[in-house]
Amino acid sequence: MQKSPEEEHPQKAVGWAARDPSGVLSPFKFSRRVNGDKDVTIKVLFCGICHSDLHNVKNEWGTALYPMVPGHEIAGVVTEVGRDVTKFKVGDKVGVGCLVDSCRSCDNCAQDLENYCPKLILTYNSIFYDGSTTFGGFSDKVVVDHHFVLRFPDNLSLDGASPLLCAGITVYSPMKYFGFSEPGKHLGVVGLGGLGHMAVKFGKAFGLKVTVISTSASKEKEALERLGADSFLVSRDPDQMQAAMGTLDGILDTVSAVHPLEPLINLLKTNGKLVLVGVPDKPLELPIFPLLMGRKLVAGSGIGGLKETQEMVDFAGKHNITADIEVISMDYVNTAMERLAKGDVKYRFVIDVANTLTS
Repeated sequence: MQKSPEEEHPQKAVGWAARDPSGVLSPFKFSRRVNGDKDVTIKVLFCGICHSDLHNVKNEWGTALYPMVPGHEIAGVVTEVGRDVTKFKVGDKVGVGCLVDSCRSCDNCAQDLENYCPKLILTYNSIFYDGSTTFGGFSDKVVVDHHFVLRFPDNLSLDGASPLLCAGITVYSPMKYFGFSEPGKHLGVVGLGGLGHMAVKFGKAFGLKVTVISTSASKEKEALERLGADSFLVSRDPDQMQAAMGTLDGILDTVSAVHPLEPLINLLKTNGKLVLVGVPDKPLELPIFPLLMGRKLVAGSGIGGLKETQEMVDFAGKHNITADIEVISMDYVNTAMERLAKGDVKYRFVIDVANTLTS
């Protein structure tokens, strides 16, 4: 007979979980494994809310495992380390991102690309080696293999740093891989949400010229004055888009809604690259002729491996980069999800888990 989540493991834990595709979260008692020789136990202080959490709790990608405790932008402090753990100690400021294990033996893992391992185990809504479901950071504690734990620089506030572990690395990784980190390049950022505002911040730290591309003219002041973008394009204004044709070296498209790609492709220079990091719930139409006429590339990218994620966190520490956040209590999470669906947040909700999660 299968054990209940509360009885699967020895350590008692509490969190908030969705039970069905309504996506409504409520208090949930479950359990965590005992801290093993290579494990780190972390008291969760803060956890960001990612747009993928919204997709998952509502089963919009068809992969939901209920009950589901979301959360993969976890920041906290170490409370216990296994005897084989040398790089962390009790009291360290640490985080956990989107994955908690991988096979460690495939080509991707050998290249520090654990995020592309075919056997990766996600922080939540995944099946661990013992057959139990993984539960995320909308909870009081997590137990994670030390290889998948990140260290935060002391100068970064943990609430603002937690979204780095998904939103941050999701834009940093393609910026590095596709050459969008070379000073002087002109980068377009489509969408000014949780991912987009991080792309602007990293872009300016890399020394790029950054243009924000949005359907809403109301975001122009925010983009230019608050985030430091160099210019702003309203994608629904044909005159603005026409004037900017062929001016961008690369574009990071962070939008998770269905939208046309051809206007964006037309903004690219010859050999320009359009990289998709948002996840629309339906396939996008890809026009081929504009690609052929400029040897242009359309690509995708998903988070990053552990080595690169730590590099990103350290870079953020050096340049004092954190997310712009709205800190909320755990019992506000359902309202936050509703607001997130409407795009009503600047730019990331972060749950104050330690102070507002009650048992």
